[in-house]
Amino acid sequence: MELKVTTLDGETTGSIELSADIFGLEPRADLIQRCIVWQLSRRQRGTHAVKNRAEIWRTGKKMFKQKGTGSARHGSARAPQFRGGGRAFGPQVRSHAIELPKKVRALALRHALSAKAKDGGIVVLDRAALDDGKTKTLKARFAKLGFENALIIDGAELESKFTLAARNIPNIDVLPVQGINVYDILRRRKLVLTRAAVDALEARFK
Repeated sequence: MELKVTTLDGETTGSIELSADIFGLEPRADLIQRCIVWQLSRRQRGTHAVKNRAEIWRTGKKMFKQKGTGSARHGSARAPQFRGGGRAFGPQVRSHAIELPKKVRALALRHALSAKAKDGGIVVLDRAALDDGKTKTLKARFAKLGFENALIIDGAELESKFTLAARNIPNIDVLPVQGINVYDILRRRKLVLTRAAVDALEARFK
């Protein structure tokens, strides 16, 4: 697959050939879905918790005598059926993370990239760099290029002025190539890759 390489000013500076092994696969929704579930489950903090009957600070004395009251027999007032008692089977602090093999995650990333390429949502940028680091300047250039909702992937090192200018623009994410992931790719309409990012991805999956 051949794509044009553009600059931030909207000029074409040549073309680049994208590897069919990374960007030319037939997308599998099941793999992509599994990877997204894996990602989001790892983000859950799992800090929700309730007190069970063993953790309630309340007397353990028998509420009333066993016989002669006409009421059902009861012991501790910490039981779940009483107001102020512990909760039965409530949530406890735990990890929500699930396991997904590394090879499946790598394959899902390739399928997500292929899905974006199939939809025509990939743009190759020559460099992600600015001279002045002004958000207003970068926003005007993005408007000219049509980057209203985009994920921008650069090489291993991000250019500091570009990153500072982009972080105040809504619906724009900037990540180094090692941070590329399936969820963020599909969350944004456009995937903008620099030449350095394309080279790094091809080296990674070679």
